[in-house]
Amino acid sequence: MSHQQSSIFATGAPGLGDLTAACRTHLGHGAWIDVLPGWLSGSDDVYEDLAEHVPWREERRRMFDDVVAVPRLLAHYGEGEPLPHPVLAEARERLSAHYAEELGEPFTTAGLCHYRDGRDSVAWHGDRIGRGGTHDTMVAIVSLGAPRPLVLRPRGGGPTAVRQPLGHGDLIVMGGSCQRTWDHAVPKTRAEVGGRISVQFRTRGVR
Repeated sequence: MSHQQSSIFATGAPGLGDLTAACRTHLGHGAWIDVLPGWLSGSDDVYEDLAEHVPWREERRRMFDDVVAVPRLLAHYGEGEPLPHPVLAEARERLSAHYAEELGEPFTTAGLCHYRDGRDSVAWHGDRIGRGGTHDTMVAIVSLGAPRPLVLRPRGGGPTAVRQPLGHGDLIVMGGSCQRTWDHAVPKTRAEVGGRISVQFRTRGVR
């Protein structure tokens, strides 16, 4: 079933699917990803709620001799802070329980990125601030709204090895050494695309 069809037939309150249906791909060097399309049903309603009610902030960062706007809106919910939608709290609990044996600790924080259109993006990077730079960890991402590709390549450059469209409730989990040995990005596009919100669940001390 296509993303468009699944969004048409998704009715009622948002819900979460069976995590055992996720498909794992081993990337090499101890890195892997799990992908589960449409894990969060009713996700378009969740997108609209978050887009309207989350206290989004704009950030500016120095680039060479200039200060430029970060090309996306951001929000962060630290450990112990209530999440902006009940289904996100449920998703974090379900993910923590499902990956408990491999991860050894729960997901505790949530970072949100709002890509308003194709001009918004995130450059190549890994979540290597804190323990993610030295230890294996997991980052679980739930995507809401219009699909945008998440691309991955080995750290240090080279051709893109994975191009995974994510939207309408899709889940991707990057695990093992993925943050240390691979980079990921959401590239800009000239295509007319709708907004997308990425919800990233992380463990304590990983950014």
